Amino acid sequence: MSSELSPIDKAKFVAAKQASSYVEDGMKVGLGSGSTAAWLVKCLGERVEKEGLKIKGVPTSSRTAALAREVGIEVISLDEAKWLDLTIDGADEYDGNLNLIKGGGGSLLQEKIVATASDQMIVIADASKQVETLGTFPLPIEVIPFGWQTTKTLVEETLIGMDVLGRKVTLRMNGDAPFYTDEGNHILDMHLNRIGNARQLSLIVNQIPGVVENGLFIDICDVVIIGFGDGRVESRDINEGSVEEDRIEFVETENLFADLND
Repeated sequence: MSSELSPIDKAKFVAAKQASSYVEDGMKVGLGSGSTAAWLVKCLGERVEKEGLKIKGVPTSSRTAALAREVGIEVISLDEAKWLDLTIDGADEYDGNLNLIKGGGGSLLQEKIVATASDQMIVIADASKQVETLGTFPLPIEVIPFGWQTTKTLVEETLIGMDVLGRKVTLRMNGDAPFYTDEGNHILDMHLNRIGNARQLSLIVNQIPGVVENGLFIDICDVVIIGFGDGRVESRDINEGSVEEDRIEFVETENLFADLND
């Protein structure tokens, strides 16, 4: 691992490296989306190349699927897999109960479907993603394009009665055009600042016509692996109530990670 990596990238790498050790030969593994999950895919690809690891990966985005194939991971659909041993993904925020906000990359629907179809979900993150209360990161919701402005108005009206500090809702854009998910939907980002009751908000928002799914992952994550820029990793298991610390050394070498950029 090159010493030219930034502290944030080093933190992402060591978290991904630690998480990759949970994957065993023959497993069916959900592969998350985003920059941190990309490190995980690369780490697994390194194990495929050097150890002959044989796994089947179910990607949560087209970008992850392309990267997985590139590094030698067999890619299958969730319908083919039916059920997964493990899903490893990143998060935009997580709290002390390992509840998450996800969807910053726009893949929250596939990510939630895959995570809930798994025996275990592991989140890999750097320490900056931990918060006392969810809501600093804008909460995304996936909505169908038909009548999206009406859906947005209904969401804004619903937020009036919710325990949140902010109520601004914006359509996610891709340059001058609306952003489209892999399913052809839009993303509305809710700038809430603080979510007092995430479970209640998740249930109510999903009842609004036009909303497909929201980015709150409640009682889904089992383990969070936190990486630090100095090589330290901390693994928190919500089911075991345990916290373990470890350290991963960096090796100056040419390897699969040379071309990985955020």
